[in-house]
Amino acid sequence: MQEARWYEKATDKKVVCQLCPHGCRISEGERGVCRVRVNVDGKLYSKNYGLCTPLTVDPIEKKPLYHFYPGKNILSVGTYGCNFKCAYCQNWYLAHAEPALVPLKPVQIVEAAKRLQEQDNIGIAYTYSEPTVWYEFVYDTAKLAKEADLLNVLVTNGYIEEKPLKELLPLIDAWNIDLKAFQEDFYRQYIRGDYKPVLRTIETVLKAGCHVELTTLLVTEKNDSAEEIEALSQWCVTQLGKDVPLHFSRYFPNYRLNLPPTPLTSMEKAYNIAKTKLNYVYLGNAPELGKSNTYCPRCNELLILRSGYYIKVRGVEHNKCAFCGQKLPIIGL
Repeated sequence: MQEARWYEKATDKKVVCQLCPHGCRISEGERGVCRVRVNVDGKLYSKNYGLCTPLTVDPIEKKPLYHFYPGKNILSVGTYGCNFKCAYCQNWYLAHAEPALVPLKPVQIVEAAKRLQEQDNIGIAYTYSEPTVWYEFVYDTAKLAKEADLLNVLVTNGYIEEKPLKELLPLIDAWNIDLKAFQEDFYRQYIRGDYKPVLRTIETVLKAGCHVELTTLLVTEKNDSAEEIEALSQWCVTQLGKDVPLHFSRYFPNYRLNLPPTPLTSMEKAYNIAKTKLNYVYLGNAPELGKSNTYCPRCNELLILRSGYYIKVRGVEHNKCAFCGQKLPIIGL
């Protein structure tokens, strides 16, 4: 274990965690909502420091990041624990259980990423469960990675307080932020959190100049209404701009929620609504709909063809459309 970075001591050996908006007040011997921050003798410790999933090389598109070094690979690592309680959690065996993990030091992960650079590996992704509750280890590893000229990617639910977020910002090059829904009731009932701090995180990260892509898993008849998709898309335009990539992912039954899979008609409807406002909208877990390609927002030419994790770049040169010269928000091409 390692002492936590963001907390304050209270009375009777209690501590108040200041990492995420839950603000857990933790008695001695107890853990916070995330299960990985524990009070030991009046000090808060990160219980999962250095406990890692096996290192895996993933396509960057798997994060999903479609506008950040398309076609490249990234070394992915995670841990256990999460500060949300999603009823349909896709990685519940990490978020809500305690699987056998591999003890690793930050320098070992960085060295592994460097060795993989010849295989088109661009850096390290902190992913699978929620990386912000692994804050100390992510911070230490990302700092070493930066010094080694590697890129850092965070795949996160965005539920983090502003001060620790701003400390981490200079180390992270690209973020995929999971916006679970655009309504308070959904977060309260199915996530056990609040979506407003997530919106604040998204805005803060984008204003800091980081690359940001958003993902929303559309759950059947829960967060896939036309009204909600319209409101989400309009917020993106107003607060983030028309160029932020928005990924809608198809829900399948998992963990404690056993609803039917999201109808393909709902997926296509969400795509069509968002596309009227945003330049780059993608559908995940729905390959039959063919909505994962990138098109030029000006001339509508196909720029990047995607089939699964296979991609073919056919119309991007120096971050511009090869057909009409439109500047593109794509890093690494």
